Amino acid sequence: MRAAWLLLPALAALGAYYVYAPLPGSVSQPWKLMLLDATFRAVQQACHLIHYLRLSHHLIVLNYLIGAFDKLKSVSSEHINITDAVFDGVEVRVFEPPPKQDETLKRSVVYIHGGGWALASARTSLYNNLCRIMAESLNAVVVSVEYRLVPEVCFPEQFHDALRATKHFLHPDVLAEYSVDPSRVAISGDSAGGNLAAAVCQQLSKDEHMTIRPKLQALIYPVLQAFDFNTPSYQQNMNMPVLPRYVMINYWIDYFNGNYDLAHSLLINNHTALDVSQALSFRGRLNWTSLLPSSFKKNYKPVIQTTGKAEIVQKIPALLDVRAVPLLAENETLQLQPKTYILTCENDVLRDDGVMYAKRLENAGVEVTLDHFDDCFHGCMIFTIWPTDFSAGIQTRNSYIKWLDENL
Repeated sequence: MRAAWLLLPALAALGAYYVYAPLPGSVSQPWKLMLLDATFRAVQQACHLIHYLRLSHHLIVLNYLIGAFDKLKSVSSEHINITDAVFDGVEVRVFEPPPKQDETLKRSVVYIHGGGWALASARTSLYNNLCRIMAESLNAVVVSVEYRLVPEVCFPEQFHDALRATKHFLHPDVLAEYSVDPSRVAISGDSAGGNLAAAVCQQLSKDEHMTIRPKLQALIYPVLQAFDFNTPSYQQNMNMPVLPRYVMINYWIDYFNGNYDLAHSLLINNHTALDVSQALSFRGRLNWTSLLPSSFKKNYKPVIQTTGKAEIVQKIPALLDVRAVPLLAENETLQLQPKTYILTCENDVLRDDGVMYAKRLENAGVEVTLDHFDDCFHGCMIFTIWPTDFSAGIQTRNSYIKWLDENL
């Protein structure tokens, strides 16, 4: 009995040590975020152990666990009709508000979920809830794209799925079927979904055969480049909960079907060193010393290697493929982009990706709204359902929907 009383405080201390993470004072609900992050880490470590034992791929196990813990049972709601469909071979979930009297056509949002191109689903409760609220609040048809995930497929298949589904929906006959106004369609996504939304929007803008294109794009803490993993936000937030820098680098490696042995070289920017000729032409498009405001640059210094490893880009040319890294697109493409909304969070390694894209679009003549939140963290907008409900999620979601309502 005495041993048990001695063991309990020790276990409590170990638990507190595992959960605790030093966070900036500006982060809202810090202990709740620490608990969420500790849960993520514990589950991910268990999945990696299963992967190490060669029982299954860790991402497959992680997605299975996400589905197992997801309590969504109904695919409809009282006010929104929710149906599953297939657009040009790609599964989608469609959210339709009821018709209103004297209303002819509705506006619409094509939404692409996040999850590092590897996790989550349009059918999980987190995204089902977000898209349902969007459909209700905007009185809009929301199409949530269920693109295929890593490790089933890797780049460029996720991009192709998102592009095919969006192009199918933008066909005049399909828009008419869903009673959607062709001049009031937006494309949107969060995190990796923001990456796909930006890349699809760029591709559509260059497609001469498209008669209908998105009126707006709305990108939520998007991941937009794999050129520099030492931007100020990557340095400042390298150990931030939910998405530390090493996790984001591993997502990129998985997306490109690369080898984890490359992680350290990517982290120190060996793949874009000055002697890597393939990267030279892109360097001017991602110079954060000129694209970021001084309040974000602070005292951080660029990490530019003089000599690096050109073989990394030779093995993974997608590192410089604008379909994967839309921040590296040429100015001529950026000039074609529609009115844009970009939401960024201070406590996020991807903060500067969004801020730099906003600046490049603005320099190209595009009307841009940069919506920055000092107290929020990566992924917060989908965390609005108990027990993972955060005030940051409600705050960012309301701001995002408000912008869409005013501009779509």
